[in-house]
Amino acid sequence: MQDALTKITDTLSAVRVMARSGLIPFPRVDEGVGVLLAVSKYGPFAGSVHARAAHGHGRVAIIDERGPLTYRQLEEQSNALVRAWQAEGIGVGSCVGAMCRNHRGLILTMLAAAKSGVRLVMMNTGFARPQLVDVAAREGVHHFVFDSEFADIADALPSDVTPFLSWVDQAPPTPPAETPPRTLDALIAGQSTEPVPAPKDHGVFILLTSGTTGTPKGAPRGRTSPFVTAQFLDRIPLRPKQTMLMTAPAFHGTGISQLGLGLALENTVVMQRRFDPETTVHLLAEHHADTMVLVPTMLQRIIDLGPEVLSKYDTSSLKVIFAAGSAIAPDLSIRTQQAFGKALYNFYGSTEVAAVTIATPDDLERAPGTAGRVPATCHIALIDDDGNKITEPDVVGRIFAKSGLSFEGYTDGRDKQRIDGMLSTGDVGHFDRDGLLFVDGRDDDMIVSGGENVYPLEVENLITERPDVLEAAVIGVEDNEFGHRLRAFVVPAASSARDASEIRTHVKSNLARYKVPRDVIFIEELPRNATGKLLRRVLIEMEVEPE
Repeated sequence: MQDALTKITDTLSAVRVMARSGLIPFPRVDEGVGVLLAVSKYGPFAGSVHARAAHGHGRVAIIDERGPLTYRQLEEQSNALVRAWQAEGIGVGSCVGAMCRNHRGLILTMLAAAKSGVRLVMMNTGFARPQLVDVAAREGVHHFVFDSEFADIADALPSDVTPFLSWVDQAPPTPPAETPPRTLDALIAGQSTEPVPAPKDHGVFILLTSGTTGTPKGAPRGRTSPFVTAQFLDRIPLRPKQTMLMTAPAFHGTGISQLGLGLALENTVVMQRRFDPETTVHLLAEHHADTMVLVPTMLQRIIDLGPEVLSKYDTSSLKVIFAAGSAIAPDLSIRTQQAFGKALYNFYGSTEVAAVTIATPDDLERAPGTAGRVPATCHIALIDDDGNKITEPDVVGRIFAKSGLSFEGYTDGRDKQRIDGMLSTGDVGHFDRDGLLFVDGRDDDMIVSGGENVYPLEVENLITERPDVLEAAVIGVEDNEFGHRLRAFVVPAASSARDASEIRTHVKSNLARYKVPRDVIFIEELPRNATGKLLRRVLIEMEVEPE
């Protein structure tokens, strides 16, 4: 009974949010109904494009390095690709892998997969050959779409995997006896662009976990309710017919969720294929973008450009900086507001759960670094070691959450821990007295030093507050006396004196003695994967000479 009431309440909340944001357009309710019908037919991603193309507005859907494509062109070209795939025997039940940067080839592949009922595995562009082979074998990939720059990596796949090129910087090398891979453009040419019948089963996107400690796991995303868009729109003012700059990789949960939402809102999405901080600001100004979607490491590099560079560009159109994928340090929250005004929205979620909480600019102004509050249709609880819910403020517990986009389990049959229908995020955190969530770190990142528990994020945030520090990461290393001692890796600013004792003194002045890093190592950059996740294992295995 309680579950039924929750579903009704969530649905009513979602409808209100969607109406307020313009996704259910009044008085043109017919257009809203048309979108819902198209989503029911083709799924949320392809359904939105199909509906917008049918309206015949001629609005530009995406812009990449090859220029603009309207919603109608996206619809027609994806229809043609579906037919080309059908001629190859690719349809319901087939599994296609895609290793692409942000551009039309990836979008067309995603649309065609949805319309074909295909399982599409969204490969990380940072994969090495062994990771690609492992994931492709586990997921049963028999067709592979990739950019030419990844040809050497794609070559590791078995010979019975059919290759297709989605973007060509230069033709990949082909042995004389072999036929070069066909491009998506060549497949589409000559095919009918008329609408295709809906598949008997919706296509499924397989998102991959970050894989910072091993081979990434597959988290499927299949049929979902259109009402799940409310979890993004409730606390973030995304609106119809705006311009969105997609800087985050679209193969990851952050990028794909906002790309899908942008298309549902009939936005024009500017696709950035390779990240460069000043190029990003240039694109933002050139296209008068309302929204910029990125991961925190990208935001850090943009802010680090400094006022002299940022002031060269008119970014006054920017209303929303959507940042997700890893924690945002309090210092970065403050500096972002100084550079762009009250535009930063800190999205906290996971590949498995999707949305958990969102911090608005007001939240971040009052409590820099907070993960915010739950949006509509989402639920959260902090659980102690005995499995009980924590209701008091400032008490740390494991974070459990659920949303309309929560997954049903990994493709290999494994699952996350579940309590009362909620999934473990793998993080620990606490609420303050105002009900704002703070993520204190990963449960498995906790360091026990001298019998005391230390979460690295608290120490990292304190160190990065210093003007002479760009980034910091703290790990635990084995120690005969304390079990583990803290080691800090610091990326210094140009002005830094690289004084390890000064860093230790700074921490000692603000935190308990057992949280002071014994070792401070200065390095040029922190190891991260393609989505900006810190690779702590690389730091743990790194041979260094403490200063």
